[in-house]
Amino acid sequence: MMPTIRWRAPQPDPDRKQKSMMFRRKLLAVFSLTVFLSVATVAFLVSAVTRRAFDRSEDERTAALVMQFRHEFYRQGDEVVRRVEAVAGSEAVSHMALALNRASADSGPYFELAKAAAENNQLDFLEFVESDGTIISSAQWPAKFGYPEAAVTAFPAHADQGAFLKQEELQGATALGLFAVRAARVGEHPVYVLGGRRLDKTFLAALDMPAGTRVLLYQNEGDSFAPALLVDPSVSATQDIGAAEKLQPLVDAVRQSKKEMPGLVRWSGDHSEDELFHAIPLFGAGAGNDRPLLAILLIGNSRRTYVELMRHIRSAALMVGGGGILLAILLSSWSAARVTRPVEQLAHAAQEVAAGNWSARVEVRGKDELAQLAEAFNRMTAELLGQKERLMQAERVAAWRELARRLAHELKNPLFPLQLTVENLVRARQQNPEQFDEVFRESSRTLLAEIENLKGIIGKFSEFSKMPQPQLQLVQVNDVIRGVRQLFQAQLEAPGCAKISCELQLDPLLEPISADAELLHRAISNLILNALEAMPEGGVLTLRTWREVGKILVAVADTGSGLTPEECERIFTPYYTSKQHGTGLGLAIAQSVVSDHGGRIYVQSEPGQGSTFAIELPRNARSERAAT
Repeated sequence: MMPTIRWRAPQPDPDRKQKSMMFRRKLLAVFSLTVFLSVATVAFLVSAVTRRAFDRSEDERTAALVMQFRHEFYRQGDEVVRRVEAVAGSEAVSHMALALNRASADSGPYFELAKAAAENNQLDFLEFVESDGTIISSAQWPAKFGYPEAAVTAFPAHADQGAFLKQEELQGATALGLFAVRAARVGEHPVYVLGGRRLDKTFLAALDMPAGTRVLLYQNEGDSFAPALLVDPSVSATQDIGAAEKLQPLVDAVRQSKKEMPGLVRWSGDHSEDELFHAIPLFGAGAGNDRPLLAILLIGNSRRTYVELMRHIRSAALMVGGGGILLAILLSSWSAARVTRPVEQLAHAAQEVAAGNWSARVEVRGKDELAQLAEAFNRMTAELLGQKERLMQAERVAAWRELARRLAHELKNPLFPLQLTVENLVRARQQNPEQFDEVFRESSRTLLAEIENLKGIIGKFSEFSKMPQPQLQLVQVNDVIRGVRQLFQAQLEAPGCAKISCELQLDPLLEPISADAELLHRAISNLILNALEAMPEGGVLTLRTWREVGKILVAVADTGSGLTPEECERIFTPYYTSKQHGTGLGLAIAQSVVSDHGGRIYVQSEPGQGSTFAIELPRNARSERAAT
């Protein structure tokens, strides 16, 4: 009899499309990440270069403004010195100095002389002071007439020098000015002329400021920051006291350190309104570290241009990044389709080969590596198909040889008694005709018994060759196990036989599956029969069922003599048996039944340790639908 080979149709892989999509997503992620990192790196480098360029530009502008301020400061100082010298050399001041050097001189007639001289020479401050420090006349505060000037001791040192900063006390306030001192030397005692101009909005407005920059001046008075002392010639947020206080940390830091320092001021949540200020301390007259800090010059550079440029860079980066990501999506889709489609075809073809369709082929396109892989796959399947044909032929020949050997072995045993019986009949007919009837009766019984034996052998072989396909329906495996046990109950309890106890370990939550109950009954019966024959001296027969992921398992275990590793490998081979009287078809039939149900059967055994035959049956979707 030729063995039949059953091919199972390849099952579609529901995860194949999902795996393909995962690969495409990964490819898209790689492309998008590459674009993002590239754009982010370029944007970062451009931003860093732009920041350094702006910092350098701001430093240069600040230095230019400081230089311009100093130039204007010195120019205004020279102008103050020139005008004070003109006042000191005027005829009116000379007459006043000459008169005051006389005995019993009276300074009363010169009470308003300073005011007229200040107006004529465009000075904001002007005072005439005697050598002993008494104020003769004051343009800015006439009530100071006759009062002493505290700074008179420094007048001789400043009389021949340039302009200097000084805080001038006014009625109810103070003012910061650029002053100069000159002496009218007519007579023994000189008369000092102290004049100056305010350092205020007018002075700051006279500075030629580049676009985006401005200058502020803080008059340093008192121990704490006062927004009212901040001089700002521009219309800005600093006119608001709350906004002006945002300059306090920078002003306090310069007041404490008495050094130049920069500081970023945020006026609002809009970064384009930020300003980078460079604070410069302005000292009054004095020597070394004793010079008083009279004011702080604040030069501000607007960061609007920088912030707007950075916004443009970010916008451009976002646009380029978005375009790059869109391009990455298109490129990844094209690349994925170019790469994954052949790979998917190869995977699908490999699944078909694994399922038994060895004639599967892959379409070859192009001459790249994927095409070479497809060609190699086609060559492999062609070689496998050829090897399969050769293997099938060899298996057919081996099967026919084994069948012939088994038939010869099985038929030879009953034929030998048949031959002896017929020979006895012939001999009795010839030698003892009177006893022939008795010999004939005994020989007839022997002939009929051996013929019945032959019919049984032929029936078993015929039964194996006509194994029917399973007729699937909803089956409870536990019920099949109980039915088989009931079938063998009488044999297990028969008097005079070795005692064999049967234990049931059935999973109570086992759900029904789609199967052929009759064929399963037959397969399990063969396994139980094999287990009973393995325990001629008695033992324990265990029938067990349990569940695992996606499958149901049935185990038939005995405590018999066990099997060797070689016997375990060949135990399911048709016509193979280790028994003296047996066809070797019982386990082969069980394997065929289990295989037709999409499951598998295997054995675990060691010599002297008994054997366990396990059946795995799938809990497929078909059985689940049938259960509902």
